[in-house]
Amino acid sequence: MAPISIDDLEKMKKAVLFDDNDVKALKRAGEILEGQIEEILDLWHGFVGSHPHLVHYFADKKSGQSDSEYLARVRKRFGQWIKDTCTRPYDQDWINYQYEIGLRHHRSKKNKVDSVDSVDIVPLRYMICFIYPITATIRQFLEKGAESSEEVDQMFHGWFKSVTLQVALWSYPYATQGDW
Repeated sequence: MAPISIDDLEKMKKAVLFDDNDVKALKRAGEILEGQIEEILDLWHGFVGSHPHLVHYFADKKSGQSDSEYLARVRKRFGQWIKDTCTRPYDQDWINYQYEIGLRHHRSKKNKVDSVDSVDIVPLRYMICFIYPITATIRQFLEKGAESSEEVDQMFHGWFKSVTLQVALWSYPYATQGDW
């Protein structure tokens, strides 16, 4: 169970201006993105794959070679994450899920779920930096099913706020006790 409360989440939602309109926009985004998940993952994995310093976090620690089975498992979870971002209620279970994602990027649990011998941690700086590409690239996929540019904007901003909230929650394991 995450050491993060619903009250913490509610305050964070207010800080990022996330409200019921964003929940509705994300639900609609989920309907549009559902049939495009593999295409989205191709784009995102292509981005990561084009940067050796990012592929490094999916490589075998000893050989330095990327682990294709590990990448496949991460890709499957990333596809589920897209769906969950759009459809799951933002409740205590969702907070626990976000906390688990943070742990799996941190040395606390990285490599344990997949039983791999990769690098021990994904630095927090890259998780924060990924807010932009994960957000900026989603717009083109939202445009494919939206009825108007206003609808695209609503979904895009809901997505952006959600990703920001999630990365803030993922940061918990990286913070010094009491600093989060």
